[in-house]
Amino acid sequence: MVRNRAFVMGHPIAQSRSPMMHGYWLQQCGIEGSYERVDVPEAGVAEFFSGFRENGWIGGNVTAPDKLAVIPYLDRLDEVATMMGSVNTIYWENGELVGGNTDATGFLGNLDELAPDWQKRVRRALVLGAGGAARAAAYGLKTRGIAVSIVNRTQSKAQEIAAHFGGMTAHSNEDAASLMAQSDLLVNATSLGMLGKEALEVDLSALKAGAIVNDLIYVPLETEILRQARERGHETVNGLGMLLHQGVDGFRRWFGKTPVVTDELRTLIINDIREKTPGA
Repeated sequence: MVRNRAFVMGHPIAQSRSPMMHGYWLQQCGIEGSYERVDVPEAGVAEFFSGFRENGWIGGNVTAPDKLAVIPYLDRLDEVATMMGSVNTIYWENGELVGGNTDATGFLGNLDELAPDWQKRVRRALVLGAGGAARAAAYGLKTRGIAVSIVNRTQSKAQEIAAHFGGMTAHSNEDAASLMAQSDLLVNATSLGMLGKEALEVDLSALKAGAIVNDLIYVPLETEILRQARERGHETVNGLGMLLHQGVDGFRRWFGKTPVVTDELRTLIINDIREKTPGA
C-alpha cells in the first residue's frame, strides 16, 4: 500500500484538478505520496469512512455533495469549519479525525497574490450570492475588517449569512446598483457566468471607480463580468487562485511541508483547463 495517501472525495469527481495541484507539490517538495480522486456520492459517505483507517488515508479534501455529509463521521470540527458550517478538508490531529474549511483562506490568498494592495484600497465589499462560496468570501472579508454587504435574489438566504457571521447587511437584487456605487470590491460568488450556465447580468456602470472585481469562477478563466470590468478599467481577479490557495493548508497538515503557489503551477492548471474545456 502507498504510504502518505491523501484524497479528494465527491461526486462527480473526474473533473477535479486538485490531484494535478497536489501532485505538483508532492514532486516539488520531494515527498513520496499520493493524492487520489475517490468518487463518493452522498449515499456512499458512510461506507467510505468505514474503511478510512484500513485504507491508510492521512486526510483529504471534500467537495460537493459531501461537505455536510462527512461531519457525523469526524471526531470534531476545527474553529473555522464550525463557523463555516461545512467541511472541505479532513486531517488527523492528536489521534482525532478533524474537519476543517480552507475556502476563506483560499479566497483571501488569491486576492493577496493577485491584488497585493487590495486591503489598502477596500473598505466596503459587495458579495453576490448566498451559497458556500459566498459564505467563504463574506467570512474571509470580515476577518480582514472589511464591511460586507450580501446581495441575493432570495434575500432571506443573504440574511441567514449576515445573521450567522454578524456585522453584515443583506439585500435583494434591487439594491445592487446603489451598493455597487459604494463598494471598493465586487465579488461574484454565484455560479452565473460559469461555462454552460446563463450569464450574470450586472450593470457595472454603477460600480465605484477604482473598484476591484473578483469572480470566483475559473472556467472560463475570464467570465463576461470580468471582461466587462477589464474594459471599463477595473482591476480583475478570477477564481483560479482560490482553488490553488485553499489547498495549501491541507497539504501542510497531511505532508508536513508548506507548498508554494507558483506561476508554474498556475500555468499548468490553466493549460489543462484550456486543453480540456473548449471556450475556457
